[in-house]
Amino acid sequence: MVTGLFKKLFNIRDRTEQVKFTGKTSGEKRQQTSQKKFSPVIEVSPKLAAESQLDLSALFYSLLFTTNHTGSEGIANNLERNVMQSIELALSSPQDIAENVLKLPNKILELDKKLADDEIDIQELILLIEQDPLLCVEVLKLCNSPAFKRAENDVTSIQQALVLVGRVQLRQFITTCLARELIDIKPIYFRRFGAEVWRHSMQVAFLASELAPKEQRDSIFILGLLHDVGKIAIFKLLLDAFYQAEPGEQPNSALFKQVMTTKSLTLSALLARYWQLPSHFETPLNVLANTHVKPSDDIALIIWKANIISECSMLLQFDKLPHSALVVLLAQVELTEEEFSELHQKLIKF
Repeated sequence: MVTGLFKKLFNIRDRTEQVKFTGKTSGEKRQQTSQKKFSPVIEVSPKLAAESQLDLSALFYSLLFTTNHTGSEGIANNLERNVMQSIELALSSPQDIAENVLKLPNKILELDKKLADDEIDIQELILLIEQDPLLCVEVLKLCNSPAFKRAENDVTSIQQALVLVGRVQLRQFITTCLARELIDIKPIYFRRFGAEVWRHSMQVAFLASELAPKEQRDSIFILGLLHDVGKIAIFKLLLDAFYQAEPGEQPNSALFKQVMTTKSLTLSALLARYWQLPSHFETPLNVLANTHVKPSDDIALIIWKANIISECSMLLQFDKLPHSALVVLLAQVELTEEEFSELHQKLIKF
């Protein structure tokens, strides 16, 4: 059912009509739209596509920071200015971030390579995974989660997981658990940020792997998990800045949200290069870093679309997405509101 929806996402056409981000919230429009069998298809120009996605990403930060008010449009406070200076330093020296702020687990690519080897013996593979008890626990949690559970009874062993979910899905679960180590938000107040960013990354990985051609699904799943590592790195810089900030200072301004949106993707690409990830990871991230242009690269476009769908879903869940904005964004991925609603019900289980 979900796979059928994604088949409609290919062959996105550039459109010309412009629609502004104004109007009622999705909650106020939900009853009206539920009565329509098909939502009207609007025209979206390439320029509007890029602008609306940037607006969406900036709005997405309202989920990540627990603030009580909206800051000024263009004035950054001292906290934000300090973080933006740190971001510029990080962009000029990504190795410092990779080594001291956001270290990629050494075993993630090594184990993924072994999991991709069809020649490796199944029992050898199981023993390899079971050498890490914490990894096993996390994998079994994923197998039994509402988003992925396939059997009535709980999965209780790696061997059982291999039988029930298959080797490809198990590989994705293991990669997910290893990549999860990148987010280690210790202060309780800020754990929501880590939880929401990770949930978003999982959704993008899932959506992208469904969108991708079969032979590319495994690698694009990892790309979906890692596309937001720059955002995680910047937030860890923000945590350091909080210790020196004035009481009550929060990252509220629209300017700061725009910087977080544009610079985080650039930092993701730089980190991929420093980690020496394969070019099929780094190249799409470099394309995505140009936030003012809708991607033309096939892989980057898939991540771009998956990101839009996930951010729309998460904002809709908290009734923070204006209906007029949702209409524009869904037009870019050729989803009707009914199709998106069905997909949204799947994503909220993550």
